[in-house]
Amino acid sequence: MSLAEITVAHLRCIEHAQLELPAGLTLVWGGNGSGKTSLLEAMFLLGRGRSFRTRNTERLIMRGADHLRVVGRVRTHPEASTVVGLELAGEGVTARIGGRSAGSLAELSHAFPVQVIEPGVHRLVEEGGYGRRRWMDWAVFHVEPRFVETWVRYTRALKQRNAALKTDPAQASIWDAELSRLGETIAESRGRFLDQLEPYWRDAVAALSGLPVELHYLRGWSQEHSLQEALIAARARDEARHLTHAGPHRADVAVRLHGRPARELLSRGQQKLVAVAMTLAQLRFLQETTETTPTLLLDDPAAELDGEHLERFIGQVSRLKSQLVVTSLHAESRLFGSPARAFHVEHGRVHPV
Repeated sequence: MSLAEITVAHLRCIEHAQLELPAGLTLVWGGNGSGKTSLLEAMFLLGRGRSFRTRNTERLIMRGADHLRVVGRVRTHPEASTVVGLELAGEGVTARIGGRSAGSLAELSHAFPVQVIEPGVHRLVEEGGYGRRRWMDWAVFHVEPRFVETWVRYTRALKQRNAALKTDPAQASIWDAELSRLGETIAESRGRFLDQLEPYWRDAVAALSGLPVELHYLRGWSQEHSLQEALIAARARDEARHLTHAGPHRADVAVRLHGRPARELLSRGQQKLVAVAMTLAQLRFLQETTETTPTLLLDDPAAELDGEHLERFIGQVSRLKSQLVVTSLHAESRLFGSPARAFHVEHGRVHPV
């Protein structure tokens, strides 16, 4: 599966762009601020329904425009393709897949699986659990497609429980049984994924960093108790703060080195290598277990990597044999070989080379 064509309208500095993409390597080059990363952002948006640069979707819409639109044609087989489209107006997002309205944005991930490695990838190690939960859940969805439905139902029940904690705390416990059942299912799915990922993770982190970094799953409540028991134990705290504290919405993947949080011991460059290892291990796992090979977007891949580690990175990416879209400041960039297609971006305008 790969992206064959994409049309972008009113996204950041890009008023209009249309690109035909090969299944192999595409190079997008241009100066700083030209719009290269915005093109990658459009591709990521098509497969995720969100940006990898900001959680404020309104910032994506070109100044002076009232909406943005991204439409792509995705190769599903050598002789078949599906059209995927997304439109953002204000804070509302609508998506269509194969001519029908998507039931949720999560369906985009199945229609066009895409992952990105960009200069801020180190945040996967450095910052809190939100990004690591998203990293984990995107993969779990591909392994267990019903996971999304369970997560949506859990989120709905969680909102109802939190609303009750604010208005009528005595009624909050009505939601405990549903929340517990769904939450335990989510935790089990995530745990299975991390167990299965382990050999891919060990291989990737050793190859890229040479560090004995470990991943530990924290499910969001004590391992010694069921979620039902944890909700009961935390009831007084929940009522006082009007918020549910125990559950998979508080889960995390602890990244540790010698028993300590890796972010406390690693340099920015080392954090990047570990985060890249998390991403590439995930992609190799999906490729080998589900026969899904996501498109990989690489934004300025050489940033903050010395020659040796860049060579290791290139080797690991090349093993994937996936569709690559790579940005560079230079037209002659050949980090991953000669591109099948190249585009020059300047002031938001995209020109095939």
